[in-house]
Amino acid sequence: MKTDPLLPSNGCYMNYQKVDFKRSAVKPSDFIRDGRVQIVFSGKSNVGKSSVINRVLNRKNFARVGGTPGKTVHINYFLVDETAYFVDLPGYGYAAVSKAERDRWGKLMEQYFAESGLISAGVMIVDGRHKPTADDVTMAQWFQSTGCPLIVCANKCDKVKKSELEGNLQLIRQTLSLDESTIVLAFSAEKGTGCSNLISWIEGIASGKSNG
Repeated sequence: MKTDPLLPSNGCYMNYQKVDFKRSAVKPSDFIRDGRVQIVFSGKSNVGKSSVINRVLNRKNFARVGGTPGKTVHINYFLVDETAYFVDLPGYGYAAVSKAERDRWGKLMEQYFAESGLISAGVMIVDGRHKPTADDVTMAQWFQSTGCPLIVCANKCDKVKKSELEGNLQLIRQTLSLDESTIVLAFSAEKGTGCSNLISWIEGIASGKSNG
C-alpha cells in the first residue's frame, strides 16, 4: 500500500516496548497535566480501538480487548517511553448502556475536550466497512473543536474489497466533514496494514515535527 504523502517520514525515536499504565481518570481532577504529549485514541464500541493500540505497541493484550463493551467511563493513560501518553477513551455508541451512563460519559468527554492544552493529537478509529455513525460525527466535531492534528484510521479494511476501499475512505471523509489535510488511513489491526504509517504520524506528533 502506498504511503500517504502527508505522513512525516522521520524515523522512530520512541521505544514502544517501554510502556506503562499510569491512571484511569473518572473525573476532571484525575486528568494528567504534566506537560507531556497526549495522543488520544477514540472509537465506538467494537470498532477495534484496543486492538489498534495493541498493534502499535506490538503487544497482544496491553489495552483490554473483548469483554462487555461500553461498561466504563474511564479515560486510561498509558505512558510510552516516558515521552508521550496514549490516552484511551471509553468506547461509545453501545446501545445497552443506560442513559445515566451515557450522560456521565458525555459529561466527562466534554470536560476533557474543553480543557485547553490537554490534547496534543487525536487518533479516531472508525469501521472501514461502513459509513460513520452519528456518534462518530460527534466525536470528529469534538476533535475539530480543539484544533489539534487528527488522523482517522479506517479499521477492518482487510474485510473491504480492494475495488471498494477508496470509495469507503472518501465516504468516511465526507461524512465526518474532514478537510484535505486530515489523513484517512486504511488500517487493519488484525493484519497490520497501515500500522507503520500510523506510527510515523505519531512519531511526528511526539517529536514536534507534525504538519498538523
